[in-house]
Amino acid sequence: MRKILVSVSCICFASLFLTSCIVSKKRYLAEKSRADLEHANNLELNQKLAQEKQNEAKLNGNIKDLNGTIAGLNGDIAGLNRRIAKLKDSINSAENTIYELNSQISDLGNENKNTKKQLSTTNAQIAEQRRRLEQLQALIDQQQKATEALRKKIADALVGFNSNELTVTMKNGRVYISMAEGLLFPSGSAVVNPKGKEALSKVASVLNASKDINIDIEGHTDSLPIHTKMYEDNWALSTARATSIAHVLIDEYDVVPAKLVASGRSEYDPIATNSTPAGRAQNRRTEIILEPKLDELMELMDGKK
Repeated sequence: MRKILVSVSCICFASLFLTSCIVSKKRYLAEKSRADLEHANNLELNQKLAQEKQNEAKLNGNIKDLNGTIAGLNGDIAGLNRRIAKLKDSINSAENTIYELNSQISDLGNENKNTKKQLSTTNAQIAEQRRRLEQLQALIDQQQKATEALRKKIADALVGFNSNELTVTMKNGRVYISMAEGLLFPSGSAVVNPKGKEALSKVASVLNASKDINIDIEGHTDSLPIHTKMYEDNWALSTARATSIAHVLIDEYDVVPAKLVASGRSEYDPIATNSTPAGRAQNRRTEIILEPKLDELMELMDGKK
């Protein structure tokens, strides 16, 4: 019985052992399968991890490149900002310049207007002055023609006298009738002699036929002193001779007194040297100076026309 129990026990133990062995093998296979699966999964995960690490490294490289690009762009932006700031300054400066130029243009426009007004006024003044100058020139030409005509009339009237006795010239718009002392007066006297009166009568005929003539009579002497009962010096003699001729023209030949002016110049307006007899003879003279009246000319010069 005991052997049977032992046998049964052995069989049971063997059964249990076999059963246990069968169960362990299944578990082993299952665990192994799971381990293989996990290993495969780990391999796959490691591959993915390695790939991700590569991707990460690549991304980090890209990020680094991008950071470099960003840094470059930031530098460019900073440069552009500086250029923008300079351009803004330039624009502000240009705007200020434009404003100043516009102000100058406005000022120049005002000056131009004023200049045009002044120019217009100046042109009007120039035109008026030109008109007056033309009138003045016309009057001067007219006076010269009248003076030349008067000179010719006097010269024609006195054609019978020689140049030692008298001369008729035109100077500074006036006619000079220069009569030598020998033609008019005895030496040291202011009494007109007959031949002198003959010459004066011919002059008077022209004067009476001519209107608007001013007549100056000037007595001249040489430089030799004179002192007589009648004349204390050359001033007195030269003045007396001019006055004497004026009286002959007025009293004997009816020349209008208002036209005449008589004066003495003594020795102080010589026409020749007083160091020789011939020169002194030329200086002893009486001059009748004729000038057409310049009333119209003087009015024009004074701006009355």
